[in-house]
Amino acid sequence: MIIYNVTVSIHPEIEKEALVWFKEEHIPEVMSTNLFMKFEMYKVIENPADRSHNSYAFQYHLESWKKFEEYQARHAPALKEKTEKKFGENVLTFRTFLEKI
Repeated sequence: MIIYNVTVSIHPEIEKEALVWFKEEHIPEVMSTNLFMKFEMYKVIENPADRSHNSYAFQYHLESWKKFEEYQARHAPALKEKTEKKFGENVLTFRTFLEKI
């Protein structure tokens, strides 16, 4: 199993609006590709004392690299563009992968 981890950093002024959009529009759209088995979302806590960082880890579970390659080829560019158009630099992302061993 592979986990496609997208860390999303949201400007505090638009955090509530952005989270609603991600939960109600973006994530359902990603999951509707039927390439992912499961989705989980976590708040990233960089400093346990203040817990004020506005980053989230979106974890999309895949059964194979082939499914990810299909997602990248057919769906990812349009979904990334849609997010960038909506939020610009107020939402920054970086992607990593986890592989269950």
